[in-house]
Amino acid sequence: MPSLRKIEVSTGIHWVEVPEVGLYVLCGTPADSVKHLMLRGLIVPMERNGVKFESGPNAILLSDAMIQNGHFANLGEFPVLQMLYRQGMILPNHPNNTGHKPIVIGSEKQVAAQLEYIFRGNYGLVSRDELLAAGADDASADEMMALKLKFAFGRIRESEELLGACRVGVKPVEIRDGVTIRRTAFNRFEFAYKDETVSVDLNLGKGERYHPPYRMGFHEIKREHFGVIHSGDGDGWDVSRPCTASILMYQGHIYLIDAGPNLLHSLTALGIGTNEIKGIFHTHSHDDHFAGITALIQAGFRMKYYATPLVRHSVTKKLTALLGIEEDRFRDFFDVVDLEFDVWNDVEGLEVRPLFSPHPVETNIFVFRTLGEDGHRSYAHFADISSFRILDGMVATGDSPGIARSMVEKTRENYAHPANIKKIDIGGGLIHGMAEDFKDDPSDMIILSHTSEDLTARQKEIGSDAPFGTTHVLIPDHTDIARRTAFEHLRAYFPRALRHTFRNVMNNQLFTLNPGTIIMREGQSNTEILLVLSGIVEMIKSDSPTAYPLSAGTLVGEYSGLHGTPCNATYRTASFVQALRIPGGMYADFVHQNNLQDRIEQLHETRSFLQATWLFGEEVPYSTHTLIAEQSEILRYTGAGTAIDVSPDDLYLVRDGSLECRLGSLPVTVLGRGDFLRGESVIAMPPRPTTFTLHDDHATLIRIDGKTLRDVPIVLWKLLEAYERAGG
Repeated sequence: MPSLRKIEVSTGIHWVEVPEVGLYVLCGTPADSVKHLMLRGLIVPMERNGVKFESGPNAILLSDAMIQNGHFANLGEFPVLQMLYRQGMILPNHPNNTGHKPIVIGSEKQVAAQLEYIFRGNYGLVSRDELLAAGADDASADEMMALKLKFAFGRIRESEELLGACRVGVKPVEIRDGVTIRRTAFNRFEFAYKDETVSVDLNLGKGERYHPPYRMGFHEIKREHFGVIHSGDGDGWDVSRPCTASILMYQGHIYLIDAGPNLLHSLTALGIGTNEIKGIFHTHSHDDHFAGITALIQAGFRMKYYATPLVRHSVTKKLTALLGIEEDRFRDFFDVVDLEFDVWNDVEGLEVRPLFSPHPVETNIFVFRTLGEDGHRSYAHFADISSFRILDGMVATGDSPGIARSMVEKTRENYAHPANIKKIDIGGGLIHGMAEDFKDDPSDMIILSHTSEDLTARQKEIGSDAPFGTTHVLIPDHTDIARRTAFEHLRAYFPRALRHTFRNVMNNQLFTLNPGTIIMREGQSNTEILLVLSGIVEMIKSDSPTAYPLSAGTLVGEYSGLHGTPCNATYRTASFVQALRIPGGMYADFVHQNNLQDRIEQLHETRSFLQATWLFGEEVPYSTHTLIAEQSEILRYTGAGTAIDVSPDDLYLVRDGSLECRLGSLPVTVLGRGDFLRGESVIAMPPRPTTFTLHDDHATLIRIDGKTLRDVPIVLWKLLEAYERAGG
């Protein structure tokens, strides 16, 4: 039997074990990696000497790239929690507490980032000064530190006290007991023990994504005036359901409450594209509410970020620790809107009241309300909360430090806030809530969530469950949201068009397409245009292995439908999609009446090119493609070997021809059609000493002003990923 064994767990996740020395390594830690181990039977319940616990890894190997294909690759928070607590490696007198710490393995850079991220995930803000900087007053800062220390068993500890670190280079380094690891190439590693070796490749292929551990099916969601879609009621250990989260509908707009793991998969299942989301209301920074934040950064605009300054500061420190960037960069990705505790904040007519909830990291829960015909209708989202049994035990007594009784009573008052629908955390244990605390709650409906266990009979007496995709309508919509949305998109694209010319275009059929429907085929003649109003459409080109998702607002088949020519791509629905069908002849009349022919012709070639590139092909709104196409500059060069002078303040795309790129002593890279160069200043990174020369006799570049890109988070995000992968 081999001493060294590797198991393929899921895309980007591997397992390497050396049972002889008791070493078990989780290689790759994207979101929900622990759940994948559970599904593969690599984490199972066990019992020894009457003590129940779980098996699992005792080391994790980090990716060399923090971001892969747009998503976090190194989310070690839950694997570390599983090792420390569910396996018992940190618990006093536990059979698994043998003196060995869990080991974090990886590059110097990624190990440092991971230790800081785990530290922030454990504690959030860690000092009185940090709490004051986040807006707490003196008395509140003292109260919060007392609470934090009770959750931390009296002392905030650096990650190095809990975890061991193994920093990997090109030469073998010992993990423990004769097992070594070395890097053989970027994100490729070799484990060795005695005379055996195994190799692990953590790179994702082009267009490859990490997979969720569960299936959610597809759901057709009607946009309502005010309502809630339940997009998760599990916890960080539930292998069959997404983590607790909700989606608010208000006046037809979409708002998220929290961003848990595999958020893009959840949104696709619900037929919601990221560019349909107005903003996120964020409760706190634990990974089961935070890991999906990358999906929001991949929008084509800076999404609204709603939270109290206390929570925002905590989230910012964790996110920027992961990425290794300055904290002020958080605003590059989000349009921050700070909310005030304990008052009704006005969010474009929706009233939001954040309430403080005791938790190891800074947490605000939310109550939302708006007026209906019979008065206010409300939804309360209480994740995460603490049980009163735990809070009562934290109150200071005599010489024993702790929290004030007044904090417990204020929390009791907050949790008792009535609502038409109230969703509560019943995870139990030290840091979560209990259903029994709400047995006399005056709310009309209680939804029980944040658990991986089946509801007990007693819990079922107190509240209901809400499977994924369940919708509760608080105020139904009596307007035509879909046509209003269609008009807003068209008006944004054609701001100078005569108002009356929109009427014919708007007076066309609205319809819903099922997931997996081919709308148009590459090479086939097309006589109509589809304006996507909700859901996700994929664009597939025969010369590319990648299917590019297109967001709501896209005019699918605009050019071919206008001219009656064959489509240049195949378009297929990836979810339920609602669209407005516009006959090509009617669209041609609209274009003619508004003298838009020249504009559409000029923009078509550049916009089509942008849509087919990695950098601009995903989730960049149609309007942003148009803006970039209007403001870009075409640069032409001739003569093989000619030096190309390009500024790091701008971004350049290769439209035709090719360039040789030389970075210091690294081998020459040839950049071809669709590749990009420069742009370091756009992401506030130091320019690299790179030279570019013409590889062919000619080349055409598209220059895009860096200022234009600073409000397109998905492009900034991809530039950060590319910069890191290139050794930035």
